[in-house]
Amino acid sequence: MTLVAQQTKIDEAGKRANKLVLVVTKDTIDQVYPPLILATTAAASGMEVDIYFTFWGLKLLDKKAHTKTKLASVGNPALPMPNIFGVLPGMTAMATKMMKGKIKKFWPTIPEMMKQAKDLGVRFHACSPTMGLMGLQEKDLIPLTDDIVGASTFLDWVTSPGTATIFI
Repeated sequence: MTLVAQQTKIDEAGKRANKLVLVVTKDTIDQVYPPLILATTAAASGMEVDIYFTFWGLKLLDKKAHTKTKLASVGNPALPMPNIFGVLPGMTAMATKMMKGKIKKFWPTIPEMMKQAKDLGVRFHACSPTMGLMGLQEKDLIPLTDDIVGASTFLDWVTSPGTATIFI
C-alpha cells in the first residue's frame, strides 16, 4: 500500500476528515485487502466512504474477473522466496492458495468483504476512462457497482473539505 496523497485531513474548523476516498489501482490479493479493511473500518466509524476502481483495480467490479484475484509471485518482495522461483509454472497458483489459506483465518473472502462494505454504505465507482481502455460496458459490472464516473467527478470528491484520499 502506498500513501500517495492525503487531502484535507483536518478542515477549517479543526475537525477530522469525515469522508474517505480510496483509489484502487491493482487487483492482487495484497493490494485489495488494505482498501477494503480501511473502507469497512471508516464506514463503521461513521465516515462517508467512496472507492474509485481504476486500471487493474477495475477487475474487482468486472463480472468475469472479480473472483479471480491472485497473489503475484514475481516481483513481490514480501514473499519468502527468491524472485527467480516466481517465474516457475504453478508458483502464482501456489502462492495464491497459500495466502488465501492464511487470510481466511482473519478476514472474509474479497467478494464477502465487498458485500460487507456495501452493507455499511461504502460506494463503489468504476473509472469511465479505464472502462473504455479495458473494453468494458456497464452491463459487464457486478451489481455492487454504484456508478461509472470520470476524472472530473473524482477530482470534485478529493478536493472537497473534510476529505481524506488514499491511493492504493
